[in-house]
Amino acid sequence: MEKNELLVVQDLKKNFGKVQVLKGINTVVRKGEVVAVIGLSGSGKSTFLRCLNLLETPTSGHIFFDGVDICDKKTDVNQHRKRIGMVFQQFNLFYNMTVLKNITAAPVRLKKIPEQQAVQRALELLDRVGLKDKANSYPSELSGGQKQRVAIVRALAMDPEVMLFDEPTSALDPEMVGEVLAVMKNLAESGMTMVVVTHEMSFARQVSSRVLFIDEGIIKEDKPSREFFENPEDPRLKDFLSKVLSLQG
Repeated sequence: MEKNELLVVQDLKKNFGKVQVLKGINTVVRKGEVVAVIGLSGSGKSTFLRCLNLLETPTSGHIFFDGVDICDKKTDVNQHRKRIGMVFQQFNLFYNMTVLKNITAAPVRLKKIPEQQAVQRALELLDRVGLKDKANSYPSELSGGQKQRVAIVRALAMDPEVMLFDEPTSALDPEMVGEVLAVMKNLAESGMTMVVVTHEMSFARQVSSRVLFIDEGIIKEDKPSREFFENPEDPRLKDFLSKVLSLQG
């Protein structure tokens, strides 16, 4: 592995029963890269992402995170998960906790950070996403876009080395999408390593450094973003882009 390679995926396969969803994924994510992952529904995008922090256990293959094979049964996966932030479609916030408690619970419990320090960090992050005034609110009092921004802050509060986003805007009303994408763009500009499964082609084109097209369980195309959109080669990708881009204007 080269020094700047944070995630190295080798021949990753995943079966659900007799159905093979991932058929041999090979890719590298370098520190500071923003990698967008696109493809049709059911192509294996989310399964691939969930394998990166072992929310789904690969059937075979290897995932090296910072040089350590996290698929090795001897590896303490929980130690590595602390360094990998994850943001889901459906927020996954605790509705019986305030926004502040949602954010500070994991750093205090898992990383043993003093509560006062965790609170200060949480308030700084909330301020960064324009939600400091919502610290004592409950998730039920927030809009969808606000909930997703809180979910992003909750992941950032663990000081991860990479952030994984699983279609973070797909559950949002259209007018709320922009506020979440703005936060993600700021994260990218700050140098955060990110892997983003998304349907937002403007984000993939303008913010990501690389785009992967997953189709039928394999990566059909992997190029720098500009080249990916200006010079697609795979016929399935050409068809996919023509349909999606026409819908998104």
